[in-house]
Amino acid sequence: MADETRPTPTSTEMAPVAERAERADRGERRPGRGGPGGPGGRGEGGPGGRKYFRRKKVCKFCVEKIEAINYKDVRLLAQFVAESGKIVPRRLTGVCTPHQRRLSSAIKQARNIALLPFAGRAS
Repeated sequence: MADETRPTPTSTEMAPVAERAERADRGERRPGRGGPGGPGGRGEGGPGGRKYFRRKKVCKFCVEKIEAINYKDVRLLAQFVAESGKIVPRRLTGVCTPHQRRLSSAIKQARNIALLPFAGRAS
């Protein structure tokens, strides 16, 4: 019953929807929303602007063909531990899943025998 009483939208009311769909087809976004061409320094940003580019992260262990991650190699492990003492996640380091698992267990072993700190410096 409620559907019969509701008026159907006219073509002028549908114009913003159609315009949005056309913009989406072209890959554009609304101005001022932070996408390409918007504020935030990531898009074209008008004439003379730079295109934002993110390099794909590759696994350091796969590239250098490091098979075993040794818990005694403190220099290597320290690169994957933040100043706060936390293990840096894969999405930030670019390490693949199997190597991240081995890396985290090696860091935990190194912490247990006091080669790496459990926490960062106290301020």
